[in-house]
Amino acid sequence: MKLLNFAATSVAVAALATGAAVADGHDTKTTLRIQTHYAPETVSGKLAAQYVEDIQAMSGGNIEVEMFYSSSVVKSVETFDAAATGILDCDMTGGGYQTGKNSAFQFVGDIMGGYSTPYQQLSWLYYGGGREAAAPLYNKYDMELIGWWVYGQESFASTKPIASTEDFKDWKFRSPPGMETKIFEKLGASPIVMDFTEIFTALETGIIDGADASGLANNVGLGLYDIAKYANFPGFHSMPSDHLACNKAVFDAMPEAHQRIMKVAMEALALRTALTFEKANAEAAATLREQGVTLSEWSTEELAKFRAAAQATWPEFADTPEAKALVESHMAYLTQLGLVAE
Repeated sequence: MKLLNFAATSVAVAALATGAAVADGHDTKTTLRIQTHYAPETVSGKLAAQYVEDIQAMSGGNIEVEMFYSSSVVKSVETFDAAATGILDCDMTGGGYQTGKNSAFQFVGDIMGGYSTPYQQLSWLYYGGGREAAAPLYNKYDMELIGWWVYGQESFASTKPIASTEDFKDWKFRSPPGMETKIFEKLGASPIVMDFTEIFTALETGIIDGADASGLANNVGLGLYDIAKYANFPGFHSMPSDHLACNKAVFDAMPEAHQRIMKVAMEALALRTALTFEKANAEAAATLREQGVTLSEWSTEELAKFRAAAQATWPEFADTPEAKALVESHMAYLTQLGLVAE
């Protein structure tokens, strides 16, 4: 009888313990407000929506997300601060928008003239010391880096031919803030910093000759080639790392299971993004050629000129401890890959 009572008590204790674990991990609700600069009809906008569906499904509905597209709450460049201060919970734009805050964000946002493929860049983040180098930067501003999604090399949209560095002379184009403006000024271009959402109108009205907006397929989704009949493909100048970064206090308060779901789902989003754009960009290129858009593939010599200009500019932005640490980390890994300009 004592043994039976002991067994019954043990089962009851185990049941209570299991119930507590369920309450701690599986019954807790996490509600997040996330903003992205992408429009919902673009390829990246649809991929962001898939990420939201994934984390909600994997959490059994216990992670709930209110998603804001096209920078509908605050401007793209203000998303990071809006998350850090509690207006939003997470920023799904990119670190490149924060270079005015700390130049180190250039080297998590878009190193430019560095990696050739999304897979190389992601391997630096996850296996080349990138996450460890980037974490202190985000934490300094009360944010937590959840992960990256890299869609590959970007292509320009232009109303003038852009087949070589010579074509950059006096070329007015939309540029994101940061190092890109310095690189292209050295090549003779006239970069104009403006919000992502203003590009179409600026092209339409002739304020700019071209734009650094996104990858070829995303540019098609934005309607840029309805106006601009020149592009370069494959791209070479820029491969931004779009990030998901969340308010650190909000993230730290989440159950560990929810944290893990968000991070693992970002790895899935990263792979899905790279593979999707391999196909989407190739399809977009074929369609654009049929529509009479001129796509220029740059020669090895012209690509080398750009890489040299870009890598010569990196030290100018390594002016904070966080930036220096990131440049050193990138250079060590790029050297292993044989991608450092001679």
